[in-house]
Amino acid sequence: MSKVVPGRFSAQIDESFVVFLIGMRVNNIWAVNKWLPTAQAMGPMLNVLHQYSEKGFLGQESFFRLFPITTVMITYWKSFEHLEYFARNADDPHLKPWREFNRSIGNDGSVGIWHETYLIPAGQSESIYANMPVFGLAAATTHIPAVGKKETARRRLGGNNTPAVPS
Repeated sequence: MSKVVPGRFSAQIDESFVVFLIGMRVNNIWAVNKWLPTAQAMGPMLNVLHQYSEKGFLGQESFFRLFPITTVMITYWKSFEHLEYFARNADDPHLKPWREFNRSIGNDGSVGIWHETYLIPAGQSESIYANMPVFGLAAATTHIPAVGKKETARRRLGGNNTPAVPS
């Protein structure tokens, strides 16, 4: 378990980046021959991404729900181009399992997979971590104290400390 860092912290990233959420849901618990290979495919991908920083992967957090069995991974990338190249490059460990999933599972309903991609322009993100281990975007980039210009969500987004009235 990661060490808790007492206090308030934020993530520092000055460039645009990508948040890519990906997950799997076991729809038929008895179809182990279908969902287990799908689940096992992620390990080799993460090993390569952690080993080769030039692939543009910044980091990830993973979550698991028991019923129904569901995984969620939040990943951070330097750019959409890095993410897409990794997904489509035959020399990387994603394309083969993706093709195998489509061949062996396709639309049979036994296993669900999903992803969501968010392109975050520079200066358009904010984060706060209070009494947390180094986590999420701060673990993928730079973990900094949330003081001064980083003290409030509005300030972290570059504004003054006066809330705007919604229209």
